[in-house]
Amino acid sequence: MQDHNYRIVDAHHHLWDIHGNIRYPWLTHDEWAFMGDYCALKRDYLPPEYKRDSALHNVVGTVAIEAECDRSQQVEEALWFAKMAQQHGMPNAIVAHAWVDTPQTEEILARLCEIPLVRGIRSKPVISSGPGDQSVRGKPRSMQDPAWIKGVGLFQQYGLSFDLRLPWWHLEEGAEVASMYPDLQIVLNHTGYPWDRRPASLEIWRKGMHEIAKRPNVHCKVSGLCVPGQPWTDEANIPIIQEAIQIFGPERCMFASNFPVDGLKVTWDRMYCTFKQAIKAYSPKQQQDMLADNAIRFYRLSL
Repeated sequence: MQDHNYRIVDAHHHLWDIHGNIRYPWLTHDEWAFMGDYCALKRDYLPPEYKRDSALHNVVGTVAIEAECDRSQQVEEALWFAKMAQQHGMPNAIVAHAWVDTPQTEEILARLCEIPLVRGIRSKPVISSGPGDQSVRGKPRSMQDPAWIKGVGLFQQYGLSFDLRLPWWHLEEGAEVASMYPDLQIVLNHTGYPWDRRPASLEIWRKGMHEIAKRPNVHCKVSGLCVPGQPWTDEANIPIIQEAIQIFGPERCMFASNFPVDGLKVTWDRMYCTFKQAIKAYSPKQQQDMLADNAIRFYRLSL
């Protein structure tokens, strides 16, 4: 399906070269994968393939997100993204990785800020196994860890945004962190990961989404909608997309592919056709905001 009516900025995708110098342990070893068999991902994913995947739509910019490389190479990964941008004209912004609670944190952040395309950091807090499991609360790198909380404050000091990845049962804790730094620009990754669509789980997701959305500095990436063991369907995903937008408002939502990971379940074209179908009731300006302009503003893109 082809649609050139709107410009698109893909606010969250990955690139990697597993045959290059950056190591990705999760792509080179046999590890459990909650979305299914990851064998199809154990290959290079470079800008030419991304461009082929997205060719049916008017993609004018992209944001490359760190892809869990060997953490000793977090600066090198960002430099490699910048090299790809020079060679291929994409990505247009980089979200790098940095631990926030190590003696080297400020050194790493300073080095990352020397790379012009770096706009933000993704540094994942530890998470529990599921709703009701409090086993990580207060542990190192949890959202109650004073060292982790203090480190998050460095992002604003260095002029960086924060990509916050949390599953639905941790969203209320994420709201507490966002309240501590009301001037820090935060974007919730992957719609709060509503990968369990049972009513009880969606109620927890819904409550958490409402709570974190009360913080005006938090935005939402509408992405990561694949469900383990289930196919991608409009019937399953359009209601989730629409509810997330209703909660955050179209002015704080941006769409993203999470490719190539979500390519295990759906083509890039089908995903974005679903996105466009879900927002048809919004005004043309609001649709354009969600498909591109909100991401342009959040990541300070020059397009």
